[in-house]
Amino acid sequence: MGKTVNGPDGEPRCSWCGEVEAFFPYHDREWGFPVDDDQRLFEKLCLESFQSGLSWRTILAKRENFRNAFHQFDFRKVALFDDSDIERLLQDAGIVRHRGKIEAVINNARRAIELVEREGSIAAFVWRYEPDPTQLGTPQTQSTSPESIALSKELKKRGWKFVGPTTVYAFMQAMGLVNDHVEGCVTRAQVAKARDGFERPA
Repeated sequence: MGKTVNGPDGEPRCSWCGEVEAFFPYHDREWGFPVDDDQRLFEKLCLESFQSGLSWRTILAKRENFRNAFHQFDFRKVALFDDSDIERLLQDAGIVRHRGKIEAVINNARRAIELVEREGSIAAFVWRYEPDPTQLGTPQTQSTSPESIALSKELKKRGWKFVGPTTVYAFMQAMGLVNDHVEGCVTRAQVAKARDGFERPA
């Protein structure tokens, strides 16, 4: 059983929720629940890349600002961004003003369009890399997996940026490809039920 902390209702949650109050709703309603919506998947890959070197607390606090700055992460719109958009975003105090990461989002939006054209959807592509749960270690004890390494490698091969194995594994944890809620966390069973009823995109 992993470490837990009691939530506002007294029920145990993954211990990282205790870092800040805003983590509880994110943990309870989003983290680990399976996602097959391309726009949400693209958003999460982008936000995980922005998190690199920072804390998720910082990114979550700015998430709505990121959504407004990047047209709700509609990758078909973001793919049209040009140098003037980059300069605009570098002046936006509501997001993380890192030129390389901003440019990576625009690049990755263009790569996402190519991916959809080749594979049908982002969802169909990434869910092919869902790890076998029986091959995973104890929840929250690893930062990569063979599958996250393989997905990272393939995305890089296709021209994506800021998608290293650790970033991709965090994406997998959040988007439900992995149920990494610790044993004893009240949300773990809810995520397991959602995953059982989830129709993997093809």
